[in-house]
Order: sequence, then structure tokens, then C-alpha cells
Amino acid sequence: MPFFLVMGGLSSSFILLIVLLLAADFIFISPHEFKAALLKPEIQAAFRLTLITCTVAAVMSVWVGTPLGYLLSRYRFPGRWLVDTLVDIPIVLPPLVLGLSLLILFHLPIGNWQLEAWLRDDVGFPVTYRWPAVILAQFSVACAFAVRTMRVTFDQIDPRAEDVARTLGCTRGQAFLQIALPQAWRGIIAAATISWARALGEFGPILVFAGATRMRTEVLSTSVFLELSIGNLDAAVAVSLLMVAMAVVVLLLLRVLGTGLTA
Repeated sequence: MPFFLVMGGLSSSFILLIVLLLAADFIFISPHEFKAALLKPEIQAAFRLTLITCTVAAVMSVWVGTPLGYLLSRYRFPGRWLVDTLVDIPIVLPPLVLGLSLLILFHLPIGNWQLEAWLRDDVGFPVTYRWPAVILAQFSVACAFAVRTMRVTFDQIDPRAEDVARTLGCTRGQAFLQIALPQAWRGIIAAATISWARALGEFGPILVFAGATRMRTEVLSTSVFLELSIGNLDAAVAVSLLMVAMAVVVLLLLRVLGTGLTA
């Protein structure tokens, strides 16, 4: 009994902190103030842009993270440890540093050539301080979580079925598409969901690389910052609660799916 009391007491301290944080937000704002804040045109535009950019970033993350996770799980190749380390850099890198790095990448002059100038003038598709920058900033971090999720997924799938398929005449690509990928469907959904949730909470890289222009590059995370910067605490709390609700829905979706992932 003393063991469970000690362990339960230590564990409950963190749970209590989360509950108190949420309770404080709910107590601070009234339902009328919450509704009024969410009806603001700027907040509604930020909500729509958030849904679009998070979805695109999640799809891109799964598209890239699935093959990379598969390669890291199944094959031992030269430089694998380096690739494995590079994947984790966006996770541990300070967000503002990642945003600054993206900004430098697009504006670094290489002779007379610059990536942002080339995209703007020759391609007609500017990125910096536009909505594509929001997606790229979200993707830069979310993809790392998708890779990790897919690697764990493929680690838990027995490769013998793929080996048997190859002995029967399948190519590596056919074995991947017809054997491994169908078995990884739960992991793919989990990777997409986690990537979407991570993109939702992204702030630093978006602020630096895309800016926080209202009705243009403003997403919910930057809405909280903008509302706080003008002293509108009610709206900031309302947007925060909206993001909490969206995050809870994502987490419940993962629980309902029962992905079976152990890491």
C-alpha cells in the first residue's frame, strides 16, 4: 500500500497540474465571451487556414515519412546512423532556430541566384511570408514525428512475409506496396494524426518564416500571440481553448483507433 500511495502521489501531481491549467482557462472566460471571440472574422480565417495547412502538412509528412520509416526499419546502409540522427534534429531544435534556418535557406544568395527570388520571379510561387511558408514550417517538424511513428510501425511488422513474396517473384517495390503497406494502415493513420496535431501546435517557425499577418498567414497558434500582443486576453484564451478541444479530438481518435504502437 505505501508503494502505491507514493507512486500515485507523484503521478497525480502532473495530472493535477494539467487539470488545473484547463480549469483556469474555463473559469477565466464566459461562454458569451468565448463565442464572441470565435466569431471574429480574423479568428475564423485563422481557423480555416489552420485546418487547410495542418491537413496538407500531415499528408506531406505521411507521404515522406512512410518510405523513410520503412528504410530505417528494414535496411542497414552506410550512413544510416547519420540519417537517423538528422531526422530527430527538427524535434530537438529550438523552434525559432528552425524558423530562422528556413528563412536563411530561402534568402541565402548563391552567386546571383536566390531560392526565394527564383520562386517569386521565375516560377511565380513566392513562399516566404505567404501561406506556403506556413505549410513548410509545419511540415519541417511534423514529418519527423511521422518518420518515427512509421519506423515503429514497420519494426512491429514481421518481414518474413515480404521475404516470402520476394522468393515468389515480387520485386522490392511490389513487396512493399502489396505486403508491408497494407499491414501498416494503422500506423499510417496514427502518423497522419500525430503529424496533424504537431502541425496544429507549431508556432515559432511559422512566426519567423511566415509571419503573423492577419487574414493572410495567421493560424490559431499565432492568433493567440496576436491577441495577447494587443492585450485581448479573452480572445487569446478562447483560441487556446479551441486548440485544446481540437487536440483532445485528435488524441481520442488515436485511442479509438487502437494503433497498437508501443512507442
